[in-house]
Amino acid sequence: MTTQTTGIHHITAFVRNPQVTADFYAGVLGLRLIKKTINFDAPEVYHLYFGNEIGSPGTIITFFPWENSRKGKVGGGQVGYTTYVVPTDAFDFWKERLAKLNVDAVQTSRFGEQYLQFVDPDGLKLEIVAREQGALSKWAFGGVPADKAIKGFGGAILYSTAPAQTAELLVKVMGLSKVGEEGGYARFQATGDLGNLIDVNVESMELGHGGAGTVHHIAWRAKDDAEHALWRSHVESNGFQPTPIVDRQYFNAIYFREAGGILFEIATDPPGFARDEEPAHLGEKLMLPAWYEEHRTQIEQLLTPFDIRVLEEDK
Repeated sequence: MTTQTTGIHHITAFVRNPQVTADFYAGVLGLRLIKKTINFDAPEVYHLYFGNEIGSPGTIITFFPWENSRKGKVGGGQVGYTTYVVPTDAFDFWKERLAKLNVDAVQTSRFGEQYLQFVDPDGLKLEIVAREQGALSKWAFGGVPADKAIKGFGGAILYSTAPAQTAELLVKVMGLSKVGEEGGYARFQATGDLGNLIDVNVESMELGHGGAGTVHHIAWRAKDDAEHALWRSHVESNGFQPTPIVDRQYFNAIYFREAGGILFEIATDPPGFARDEEPAHLGEKLMLPAWYEEHRTQIEQLLTPFDIRVLEEDK
């Protein structure tokens, strides 16, 4: 097999409140709620997926909203920043939009690119960069027209407790290429056009701890089930301990923790999010795997209702 992932499949994080999260990621950032389901291992907790119009791999951020979760500490062993990419003419739009909605953003530069860095209501670190690569989103919502909308992930900044080993993994196991080093970061590039530029700290970073406002794991793309099985063997042959293949309904997954402490997943592109809902109605209903359907009433009573709504500032 060609041991090269095309880039990020999805990123999953912990938050507290589903309505606050929906208001930020749909209301502020203009993403589409493409799936409302549950944490299969903790059915009293939502698993919410936001992405482009169909939830294409490379656009999907997912959340476990846990009302009583502790506040996390962003640090080593985590994704430090989740990077979103917008069209080349949309950077000023986003600068103005974040200011209008009282989202404090700092403009900074890295590897010759300008970034807007900010945090969500739980403290999750995000940034926006403008690039030509990546298909335009077809989704418009609230004050975000499709031609200015987030296209998907630009990549991520990984915070590693063992950066040299993380870098080696990205190149030798995941198939990325090192393309630069500056300002305390090394940059690695995957072959895709979204979720493809990964920056890693070059000096070891103090360990963070999980909780609201932190990333649980970063998932990388496998093109299909056959390649996914080969990925599992490949990861294992390089000295890591991947889990068995897990059916996540909308993709299959394996997980392993790399030497810098970051939890990696490899996820299949298919079958995607339209397997149980029509594309025009993604995210409108609570979707449960078959083995939980008989408990639907009980599960729905445990979950806090929320709405996808246009912000007052955009009406």
